[in-house]
Amino acid sequence: MGEGWQLFRIRGIPLRIHPTWFLILFAATLVFERHYRLILATTLPEGGLWLVALATALLLFVSVVLHELGHAFVALSQGVRVRSITLFLLGGVASVERECPTALGALAVALAGPLVSLALAVALLAAVHPAAHQSAVLGEMVTRLGWLNLMLALFNLLPGLPLDGGLVVKALVWQVTGSRRRGLVVANGCGRFLSFFAVGLGSWLLLKGVGFNGAMLIMLGWFGLGAARNQSQVLQVQQALREIRVKDVCRRRFRVLEASTTLRQLSRLEPITPGGLAATSLDPVRPPETGPASRPSSASVDPLADWLLVCDRGRWRGVIDPAILQELPVQRWDSEAVGDHIHPLAALPSIAESAPLWQAVLQMDQPERPRLLVLGPAGLPSGTLERPEVAEAVLKKIGLRLPSQLLATAREQNGYPLGLALAQVVRSMLAAGDVQLPEGLAAEGTPPPSATGP
Repeated sequence: MGEGWQLFRIRGIPLRIHPTWFLILFAATLVFERHYRLILATTLPEGGLWLVALATALLLFVSVVLHELGHAFVALSQGVRVRSITLFLLGGVASVERECPTALGALAVALAGPLVSLALAVALLAAVHPAAHQSAVLGEMVTRLGWLNLMLALFNLLPGLPLDGGLVVKALVWQVTGSRRRGLVVANGCGRFLSFFAVGLGSWLLLKGVGFNGAMLIMLGWFGLGAARNQSQVLQVQQALREIRVKDVCRRRFRVLEASTTLRQLSRLEPITPGGLAATSLDPVRPPETGPASRPSSASVDPLADWLLVCDRGRWRGVIDPAILQELPVQRWDSEAVGDHIHPLAALPSIAESAPLWQAVLQMDQPERPRLLVLGPAGLPSGTLERPEVAEAVLKKIGLRLPSQLLATAREQNGYPLGLALAQVVRSMLAAGDVQLPEGLAAEGTPPPSATGP
């Protein structure tokens, strides 16, 4: 779901409207107009019925905004920044940058919205008689809004994700078991059951001729099933990232040269790639626009080329950047060896082969690190790791196999196939406390928003 159009800010929280909101606004106005036509046809003219119906629909969405503000303000009190509140086809959603660090805090945030709706329902229903004495139209509007807020509160307390009741279940299980993941699994299962029930009930209502209510239930159930499926996949991906080790995935994208290898011999390697280390922390020197004619014209920048590691009589010395061929005149290529121009292996981004895969994803989230050098128990090179191998291993773990062409394209681009957002998944794991950063490894960026709403 896109962000939509921003209307204004409330305590720094952007209030946005998604284009799909206009569909539900129109549908709600139509339903209210039909209701008021049965009750107030003798009191209001045709245009008046539509105006009152539109006003009721707009006030209902004001109630939804207040519901979301309940979530948002409690989240702020827990130290969680709220990104936005968005009205869309199925109601409203408050997006927060991370979850509460404690189960009780998450419980408070989840309950805040329904409690606001319940308070509105009590206040509106208590005001029905005074409003009816003022005007029959006003009394009917207050009655409708009161009951709808009560329904909003009760509906959102149904125990299944993505409803607030599902978040309550998750927080309670988390508090009892001490496992946020266990709470998420239980709440997601409840949400899937409720979604199937909603689709079934909606289909039955459609057969009975209750078209609008049946269609809404089917749409809500379908939305819930999609959310449950997505959450299940995220849980599976998270588990795979925790369980798979780097040594189970790594390949070997480096060549080994002897330190005595001359630069002339280096230039004859195929392919010659002055940018062979362009995607690492080593910044290769780009060829000048004008230079000695003797420099190789066939060289091309390839950030995905194999690394060139250097050994000296069986001992690792470092890494050579082929860009050195562009810096030195060809007359020196026969007299100088690669061992004279090496960088230490520490210049390459590296990871231990025993590390879980999520740590590799976090390191490769930086654009200049599309590849990691995998180090064995003794700290010596044993392989390399790139994004396509990570994605392939994770997808295989959860039972998905991609066509070879997709994997080949991902390897050419050194990216995740299908735009797989593994880095966002890892940051959400960190934000939720599911994994802890080892000392010396820092997370870049911010976690993706999570959602709370009716």
